[in-house]
Amino acid sequence: MAAVAFPGWHFHADTWGIIGFLGLAYFVALRRHSMAQGRHPTASVTRGQKSAFTAGLAVLWIGSNWPVHDLAEGYLYSIHMTQHLLFTLVAALLLVMGVPEWMARSILRPAWLMRTVRGLARPVPSLIQANLILVLSHWPLVVNATVGNHPLHLVAHSVLLVSAVLMWLPVVSPLPEIRRLRPPLQMLYLFGQTILPTVPASFLTFGTQPLYEVYVSLPRLWGISVLTDQQTAGLIMKLAGGFYLWIVITIVFFRWASSEERKDRAGQRDVVTYEDVRHELVT
Repeated sequence: MAAVAFPGWHFHADTWGIIGFLGLAYFVALRRHSMAQGRHPTASVTRGQKSAFTAGLAVLWIGSNWPVHDLAEGYLYSIHMTQHLLFTLVAALLLVMGVPEWMARSILRPAWLMRTVRGLARPVPSLIQANLILVLSHWPLVVNATVGNHPLHLVAHSVLLVSAVLMWLPVVSPLPEIRRLRPPLQMLYLFGQTILPTVPASFLTFGTQPLYEVYVSLPRLWGISVLTDQQTAGLIMKLAGGFYLWIVITIVFFRWASSEERKDRAGQRDVVTYEDVRHELVT
């Protein structure tokens, strides 16, 4: 199949609307909370939280609009993979980091919702659900059904984002009810998140036949073959995704080491028992 030209600019009204609504809702909530508390708007959120949430929306916007969206849905599975990593590893983390405690509590105000999120955000269930959704999102039946079907694709991305938010809660939860793991367990938890993606990544990287019929039928861009595109997607999933998580693990490690050094100087180092670790992992 002959190579085609780079896709021209296309306006995606739905994603502009959704991301714009999220941003508007966030800043309106900040203003209303500040007014209700009789404080300046900056008192409802830290500068870092506001910057993180804004950056998270920006990453969502980049991943869901031209040219990334058009390339992912109409041409290259490798760009589709990049899009998924932007949503799950970058945007979801930034969005959670940007939500202050009072806002998270308001979002989870229904008792049933708080119970559900608390249950799914425990380390083991979170690890399971995140990897299950990840594997399903790369299942040929799912990919073939969602690519080219924009409403279904939007639903699939929404599920991925929600799953990723739950995955990040044991690391950056803003609520004491949904406890963050201790830093050493955070590192172990994030390491666990790097293991299972190796399986689908291996099928993509070392496969000798295209896995996704829908991409076989799509026009080829820049002369990149279907198989080369698929193998590139596998490398992106394993190498780029794993490298990103190892960067986060490294940041957690150095912050923990710095905190422990300060405690040593103050004679306040915590003693962590086996029972403490077991309690954090199962409750």
